[in-house]
Amino acid sequence: MIHKERMTARIEGDFVLFLIGMRFNQPWKVHKWLPVVSSMGRMLRELQSRPELGLLHQDIWVARTIMQVQYWRSMDHLLDYAKNRDSQHLPAWRAFNQAIANNGSVGIWHETYAVSEGSYENIYANMPPFGMGLAGTLEPVRGKRETAAGRLEK
Repeated sequence: MIHKERMTARIEGDFVLFLIGMRFNQPWKVHKWLPVVSSMGRMLRELQSRPELGLLHQDIWVARTIMQVQYWRSMDHLLDYAKNRDSQHLPAWRAFNQAIANNGSVGIWHETYAVSEGSYENIYANMPPFGMGLAGTLEPVRGKRETAAGRLEK
C-alpha cells in the first residue's frame, strides 16, 4: 500500500542500525561467493524465525555489491547473536575465513551505529512502508514534524 501523504517513522527507545554486505570482486568465481550468499540466507531465516534475538527488520539490495540494512533492538542483541556458538553466524564466519580470507575474490563489510531515541529523522513520500517504517511505526508528518529539525525534536 502506497502512502500518498508524507510519513515519518519512529522506533520506540534506542536501537541499532547495522549495514552489512559483500562485493563480488571476481564474479566468475561462483564457488567463492555462493557459500557467502547462502550463509546469509540461513542467518536471515534464523533471525526471522526467532524475534527474541532482536532483529526488528531487514532490507537487501543486490548488484555487484550486496547491501543489507538491518534494524536491531539493541547492541547487546546484535553482539550476542554474532558470538553465539549455536547461531548460524559463527560457522559462516569461520567458513569464510577458511575459504576466502585474504584471496580477494569476495569482499565483505559492515558498519554498526547505535542510535539514540530522538537522534534520527526520516521522511517517506508516495512510498509503501519501507526501511525504518517497517522496523518501527509509521506516522503522518504533521505539525512540528513538517521539518527535519522538528522530526529531530530540536
